[in-house]
Amino acid sequence: MTITLLYFGRPRENLATSSETAELPEGIASVAELLAWLRTRGGNWARELADNRVRCAVNQELGGLSAAIRDGDEVAIFSPISGG
Repeated sequence: MTITLLYFGRPRENLATSSETAELPEGIASVAELLAWLRTRGGNWARELADNRVRCAVNQELGGLSAAIRDGDEVAIFSPISGG
Protein backbone atom coordinates (compact mmCIF):
# COMPACT_ATOMS: atom_id res chain seq x y z
CA MET A 1 0.00 0.00 0.00
CA THR A 2 1.33 3.42 -0.95
CA ILE A 3 0.30 6.61 0.87
CA THR A 4 1.35 10.24 0.92
CA LEU A 5 2.50 11.67 4.25
CA LEU A 6 2.40 15.41 4.92
CA TYR A 7 4.10 16.93 7.96
CA PHE A 8 3.15 20.28 9.52
CA GLY A 9 4.23 22.34 12.55
CA ARG A 10 6.63 20.81 15.04
CA PRO A 11 6.86 17.43 13.26
CA ARG A 12 7.82 19.18 10.01
CA GLU A 13 10.50 21.22 11.76
CA ASN A 14 11.98 18.46 13.91
CA LEU A 15 11.84 15.73 11.26
CA ALA A 16 13.20 18.11 8.60
CA THR A 17 10.68 16.99 5.99
CA SER A 18 7.39 18.31 4.69
CA SER A 19 6.20 15.28 2.76
CA GLU A 20 7.03 11.82 1.55
CA THR A 21 5.51 8.92 -0.30
CA ALA A 22 5.62 5.76 1.80
CA GLU A 23 5.21 2.13 0.84
CA LEU A 24 3.70 0.60 3.96
CA PRO A 25 4.43 -2.92 5.10
CA GLU A 26 1.56 -5.37 5.05
CA GLY A 27 -0.70 -5.18 8.08
CA ILE A 28 -0.75 -1.42 8.60
CA ALA A 29 -4.37 -0.33 8.38
CA SER A 30 -4.82 2.46 10.97
CA VAL A 31 -3.26 5.74 12.02
CA ALA A 32 -1.98 4.11 15.24
CA GLU A 33 -0.22 1.36 13.28
CA LEU A 34 1.22 3.93 10.87
CA LEU A 35 2.64 6.04 13.71
CA ALA A 36 4.08 2.94 15.39
CA TRP A 37 5.78 1.96 12.12
CA LEU A 38 7.19 5.47 11.60
CA ARG A 39 8.55 5.47 15.18
CA THR A 40 10.70 2.44 14.31
CA ARG A 41 12.91 4.89 12.39
CA GLY A 42 14.21 5.85 15.85
CA GLY A 43 15.63 9.14 17.17
CA ASN A 44 13.50 12.19 16.41
CA TRP A 45 10.90 9.98 14.70
CA ALA A 46 10.28 8.06 17.91
CA ARG A 47 10.05 11.25 19.99
CA GLU A 48 8.05 13.43 17.62
CA LEU A 49 5.48 10.84 16.61
CA ALA A 50 4.43 9.67 20.07
CA ASP A 51 0.64 9.26 20.10
CA ASN A 52 0.14 12.15 22.51
CA ARG A 53 2.36 14.59 20.57
CA VAL A 54 0.60 14.61 17.18
CA ARG A 55 -2.80 14.76 15.53
CA CYS A 56 -3.58 13.23 12.17
CA ALA A 57 -5.97 13.75 9.31
CA VAL A 58 -6.72 11.17 6.63
CA ASN A 59 -7.73 12.70 3.32
CA GLN A 60 -8.19 16.08 5.05
CA GLU A 61 -10.55 14.71 7.72
CA LEU A 62 -9.39 14.74 11.33
CA GLY A 63 -9.33 11.28 12.77
CA GLY A 64 -8.29 9.43 15.86
CA LEU A 65 -5.71 6.71 16.18
CA SER A 66 -8.21 4.13 14.98
CA ALA A 67 -8.86 5.96 11.66
CA ALA A 68 -8.47 3.59 8.72
CA ILE A 69 -5.76 4.03 6.09
CA ARG A 70 -6.16 2.73 2.55
CA ASP A 71 -4.02 2.62 -0.55
CA GLY A 72 -3.62 6.08 -2.08
CA ASP A 73 -4.64 7.98 1.06
CA GLU A 74 -3.07 11.24 2.17
CA VAL A 75 -2.18 11.36 5.86
CA ALA A 76 -1.30 14.69 7.46
CA ILE A 77 0.64 14.68 10.72
CA PHE A 78 0.75 17.87 12.77
CA SER A 79 1.13 19.34 16.24
CA PRO A 80 -2.00 19.23 18.44
CA ILE A 81 -2.02 23.04 18.51
CA SER A 82 -1.07 24.83 15.34
CA GLY A 83 -1.67 28.35 14.13
CA GLY A 84 -3.44 29.35 10.97
